[in-house]
Order: sequence, then C-alpha cells, then structure tokens
Amino acid sequence: MINRWYLVILVCAAVILAAVSLVMGQATNAALKNPAGLKEMAPAVYKVDFDTSVGMFVVEVHRDWAPNGADRFYNLVKSGFYTDVRFFRVIPGFMVQFGIHGDPSVASAWQPARIPDDKVKESNKRGYITFATAGPNTRTTQVFINFGDNAGLDSQGFSPFGRVTKGMEVVDKIYSGYGEGAPSGRGPAQGRIQSEGNAYLTKDFPKMDYIKKAMIEP
Repeated sequence: MINRWYLVILVCAAVILAAVSLVMGQATNAALKNPAGLKEMAPAVYKVDFDTSVGMFVVEVHRDWAPNGADRFYNLVKSGFYTDVRFFRVIPGFMVQFGIHGDPSVASAWQPARIPDDKVKESNKRGYITFATAGPNTRTTQVFINFGDNAGLDSQGFSPFGRVTKGMEVVDKIYSGYGEGAPSGRGPAQGRIQSEGNAYLTKDFPKMDYIKKAMIEP
C-alpha cells in the first residue's frame, strides 16, 4: 500500500512540474515577443556565461564602451533569447556570428526593434564582441565575436561592447565548415533562418554548433 501511494505521489508531482514548466515556457515566449518590454538598464560591468555545444566561454560587457549595445545584450541574455540559438556564420580568421532566434515568430518580433548606434570607443580586436549592423541605427539581436584583429571595422561603425575573458579557445572550435552564408557561400541564407528558424538549420546544416544557454553571472 505504501509503495502504491508513493507511486501516486510521484505521478502527481511529475504532472504538476510539467504543467508549471509549460506555463513558464509560455510566459517566457510571450515576453520574447515583446521587445518593448525588455529595456532594463544594464550594470556598468557584467559577465555572461555561454554554455554551448562545443564548451563554455565567458563574455565581460562594459556599458561605457557602448551603452545601447550593452543594454540590449543584457536584456536579450536575461530573457533567455539566446537559448538554442545557432552560430550560423563562422568565417575562420574573421568572426563568428549568431543572434537569430530559432523560433520564427520571436525572430520576426525583433526585426523592427532597432537600437541607436553607439560611438566606437574600442577596437574590433580578437575576442571582442560587437553587434552586427546593416547601416546606421539598424542593430537588433545579431552579434559577432572577432577571431582576429579586425580594426578595419571600427571606421564602419561597428562598436564593441565587451570581450571574451575566458574560453576563447572554445570560440575558436566552433564549427566553421559551412563558411559564408548564401548566396555568397555554402552557409545558410539569413532570410530562411528568419522565416524557418532552427528547423531549417537542423535539417540542412546538422554540424552547426549552438548555444545551449546564456546566463548573466550573479
């Protein structure tokens, strides 16, 4: 009899946990679809732990380097935006890029959520992280980490907001076999990532590394 009631309790607990997990997941997803609600000011300095398919690395962000970029990155990480996000553009000697959400409905919500440009105070040196941009005031969620010294990007308005302080050897191991994105290379087309998400990347680019979870250090 004791074993029977113990089993009943375990089953009930599992059901409750599953329900709570579902509700929390729905709440998180709803928050991610509302960029206007994620505008908290970041601390002066903070660290982000990246748990990836290839290992761990740490990024240290300095708000005074690029306040708009640091604030946006802080809110994206804190909200769980980068969970299960792919490193979709990896060019050896240049940089590794990520930041398109795997759920197309979330990705589309952030496309118009642009932030103003920051002045370039730091150079795009090895290990420095910077928002991608398609022109003035177009930064949204995509960022890249420099593999080498890319100081030529400084005059183009690419303003680093942090740097990898631990695990750069892990960043170097991120799979780069797909190279540049389509149509210039064999890699994924950004338009299809936006519209099809991780389903497209998992099917057509199975070797692509990804972020398991990104977390603000306490």
